[in-house]
Amino acid sequence: MGNSTMVLLIYLDAQLHTPMYILLSQLSLMDLMLICTTVPQMAFNFLSGNKSISMAGCGCQIFFYVSLLGAECFLLASMAYDRYVAICHPLRYPILMSHKICGLMAASSWILGSLDGIIEAAAALSFSYCGAREIPHFFCDVPALLTLSCSDTLTFEKMIFFCCVIMLIFPVTIIIASYTRVILAVIRMSSAESRHKAFATCSSHLVVVGMYYGAAMFIYMRPSSGRSPNQDKMVSAFYTILTPMLNPLIYSLRNREVARAFLKVLGMEKAEV
Repeated sequence: MGNSTMVLLIYLDAQLHTPMYILLSQLSLMDLMLICTTVPQMAFNFLSGNKSISMAGCGCQIFFYVSLLGAECFLLASMAYDRYVAICHPLRYPILMSHKICGLMAASSWILGSLDGIIEAAAALSFSYCGAREIPHFFCDVPALLTLSCSDTLTFEKMIFFCCVIMLIFPVTIIIASYTRVILAVIRMSSAESRHKAFATCSSHLVVVGMYYGAAMFIYMRPSSGRSPNQDKMVSAFYTILTPMLNPLIYSLRNREVARAFLKVLGMEKAEV
């Protein structure tokens, strides 16, 4: 409901049709789809007692959640670049972050994420699986699925690690570089109000980045020998359910413009004096 509300508010309010909020609407859409990829099947399995999934269903789940995770990695880097340009180069912001460039960034995030999803889903389904075929997880997570394979998965595991370097380390580097410049610029601001506004906008993004990338790196960049199924379940729930649920709260509660748009849609916005 929170992510759907964010997408709807940004779509309905013309004042929110800026690069920052367009990227935020894409983040909410990705989070909404990510939750829908895992939670409905998990809830159905729990309520019905039928804890099974077809190979086709497992492949679809792998494709969508890997695609959305990858797309969100690149989108968060784009959002960091947007804040860097807005704070460090405000006069050039309309040029450096035009609607065309913003659209290209969002589209590129979706495309790159989808490519990663296609590769991982195709590779995971190409392996032979034997034994009990009981996945030690609450959804078809690739690392958990590989433990059931009869095939040699070493090459694929190396490929996953390489993909993680691109999908996780590269965006994190952009985010760290952007916010280092942002923090230095904010410290030099003479106005206390400007510093507070800049920190309020950026701190919410940094909270999301820390929760999301920290959990994803913990799952996908550890050696398979040191994995614990229960530990993986807890951390996976954090970045596939908890973080997407908290994102709209983190952004909306700290953002006056989102609150204003919400009151406007409800017809409760007060007239300015």
